[in-house]
Amino acid sequence: MSQGIHRKIRPDAVWAEVRKAWEDGETARSVAARYDVGVPALWKRREAEGWKRPEPTLAPIEPAEGWDRHIQARRDAFNAQLEDARALAECLAAAMTDERLSRAPHWHIPWLYHWRATHLGPEATARDRARAIETGQPWAERFWDEDGALKPLAWLDLEMARLHPEDWRAAIGLPDGLPEAATRYAP
Repeated sequence: MSQGIHRKIRPDAVWAEVRKAWEDGETARSVAARYDVGVPALWKRREAEGWKRPEPTLAPIEPAEGWDRHIQARRDAFNAQLEDARALAECLAAAMTDERLSRAPHWHIPWLYHWRATHLGPEATARDRARAIETGQPWAERFWDEDGALKPLAWLDLEMARLHPEDWRAAIGLPDGLPEAATRYAP
């Protein structure tokens, strides 16, 4: 019994189709899959027979996975991003109308205070501070300076991560057991 290498032998007509498809711009991988030939064999034939593609045009080059799979992957990514954006928009819209910010996730609260200070002015900032103190929020004494002005957004984000380090680590998907210094929040 022979232990030799098993080679696929394709008729010249198949190789003519492979050559035409490759020279028309299709990727080697998609041509090889479609005609059941090996990519290395395709490259050897191309080299031996001097296959050439025409000068590139301004048309888009087909991705390795083919246009159908590429487009579907792009659609899926867009839809996932759209769903995330819509969920965030709903969360923030609800939080912006709830002056106590009781329905906002920790990581949005700094931005909400910043947004309210920027768009609603010093009166809203004073109400937000008074409400945070009144409700015993842990950030009540950290987010505003002694004059009642809201600190910069980067500072607020840092303080929220310092106040809730375990929640922050979980939110970004860090496993337990990492050194604390490696997992500190850095804007």
